Amino acid sequence: MKYILRQVGLYLLAAWASLTLNFILPRSMPGDPVTALMARMHGRLNAQQIEAFKAAYGFTNGPILNQYFQYLSHALRGDFGISISAYPAHVSTIIATSFMWTILLGAVTLVISFVLGTALGVIIAWRRSGVMDSTLPGLTGFIGSFPYFWLAMVALYFMGFKFGWFPMSHAYSDYLSPGFTWAYIGSVLYHMVLPAGTIILVSVGGWMMGMRSTMIAVLDEDYITMAEAKGLSQRTVMFQYAMRNAILPNITQFGMSIGFIIAGQLLTEMVFSYPGLGFYLVRSVTTMDYPLMQALFLMITLAVLVANFLVDILYVQLDPRVRVS
Repeated sequence: MKYILRQVGLYLLAAWASLTLNFILPRSMPGDPVTALMARMHGRLNAQQIEAFKAAYGFTNGPILNQYFQYLSHALRGDFGISISAYPAHVSTIIATSFMWTILLGAVTLVISFVLGTALGVIIAWRRSGVMDSTLPGLTGFIGSFPYFWLAMVALYFMGFKFGWFPMSHAYSDYLSPGFTWAYIGSVLYHMVLPAGTIILVSVGGWMMGMRSTMIAVLDEDYITMAEAKGLSQRTVMFQYAMRNAILPNITQFGMSIGFIIAGQLLTEMVFSYPGLGFYLVRSVTTMDYPLMQALFLMITLAVLVANFLVDILYVQLDPRVRVS
């Protein structure tokens, strides 16, 4: 319990630091959202309208401390203001409409990559010098050397444009209305094949090689030799003794990867015109949409913190040694 309370305090401090930096950095940049909006409107704003826009975006001439506490109160309520690139839409509305697509694509690719890569890593480490151990590391290493977006463009050209096997854009067919119907669910899965497949192909090798390396080190430990000497089955030794200890670094990486779901598939979403947060992140940067940019960067940071905290809690269950630290 003491360990968990200490971790809660550390992560709350990190969350406060992230909120504070998210407040300071945009205000340290040259210009402000209203200047960018005026440029897009070719200066067709009078002085009163400019002040109204500044007040709406929180960029006023009031004391910086008052602005900071106002920003904190709005952030804690999930109110990130009005988007510049999609004015007058609220940032929270934009995020809500695209968040589920990013989470869906990221969760599917992350879980499949983690499970498949970890399982393959255990198998090839247990059967070293076998056929799989001789071919898979080199093959996955070669595929993993390509960037997500490059493989995505190749897959889009051949499997989407050239042969027409899969759709080239969007998350579901235009003629369907969202709903829990088999036609809609099937269309979502069908449209996800190419973007998810390219991410899985590139990332599965990293999970596999990480698990293989840790697994080989664990197999040389004395307790593995003792377990085998006791006459335990190979399955029990592999999963209950070796894999349980070797999987800890992969779980840590899994937690870190949860936080980078938004940023990690950004370019892939752009290639396939997938309506996720990656598209809006690029859009917010190119249009200097500070409110939307702040909200997305804060989401990435907090997602990493929450994922790391959950991994720490899981560590306590998997490794009893952590409980006494």
